[in-house]
Amino acid sequence: MKKNSGVMKAEQNISSFKEAKQIDLVEYLSTLGFEPAKIRNNDYWYLSPLRDEKTPSFKVDRKINYWYDHGLGKGGNIIDFGMLYFNCTGTEFIKKLNSNFSLHQPIKAFSAKETAETKIIVLGDFMLSSTHLTNYLTKRKIPFDIADKYCREVRYQMSDKVYYGIGFKTDSGSFEIRNPFLKSASSPKSITTFKNGSNEVSVFEGFFDFLSYKFLEEKNSLPNTDYIVLNSLSFFEKSRVIMENYKQVKLYLDNDKAGQNCSRLALSLSNKYKDESSFYQNHKDLNDWLVNNELRRQKRIGRKI
Repeated sequence: MKKNSGVMKAEQNISSFKEAKQIDLVEYLSTLGFEPAKIRNNDYWYLSPLRDEKTPSFKVDRKINYWYDHGLGKGGNIIDFGMLYFNCTGTEFIKKLNSNFSLHQPIKAFSAKETAETKIIVLGDFMLSSTHLTNYLTKRKIPFDIADKYCREVRYQMSDKVYYGIGFKTDSGSFEIRNPFLKSASSPKSITTFKNGSNEVSVFEGFFDFLSYKFLEEKNSLPNTDYIVLNSLSFFEKSRVIMENYKQVKLYLDNDKAGQNCSRLALSLSNKYKDESSFYQNHKDLNDWLVNNELRRQKRIGRKI
């Protein structure tokens, strides 16, 4: 995905037309509820937000951050769009951007208490497109094509504001939600299962570990198993009803006290359970191992160049 280096930081207000023009149009349209019907290289095609139509003819060239509505024969920058969409002046649109800035910027860092006490309401889920989220995936060393297959971009409400995050759907239809500042979930929390007809199942504590495994699986041409993502270690005992149906259960739980106690308990109950955490020993979890391993690999490549 294209990184728009001009996207404003969350703590900044927009004070000029020049700053407003740096906002990524694709991200901004997404905050208004408009997602592209098709993407061709840098061209993002939409059903026009400015009029009713059945065939997408509203194009955003993300490389130059300009839009053009073929039906209207009009186009321009984000200010030109805002003036038409809201039927307002350019100055009024700048004020609207500032009053609704949280819609298209990363959320603030919430405390654990705030997150626990604030109900999350999912407003919709869309294809991953936010540069903030794709940059976060890059930081966690998850390729976009892997994340795009298993995750959605989720718009959710906390208190009276709307934010977005990477959503991983559970079997109950709720979402585990992550972004650089939030680790939470909509209700009801549940596990996520993937069935491929295998007699083996791989069990993960969180979905970033699952995504990490899928990347390693693809990279090393490993055979598919079935998968259980617990989304919370508290679901381990309940999920054992499912695990018992398999000939082998591979456990990729965290390398902390709770995760290892859980693995030891399972191994004491049956020889079908196998603790795979030695693969990422000295690391918090599988994703932590992947991040550090990829960083070391990149440094080695850099020294050779």
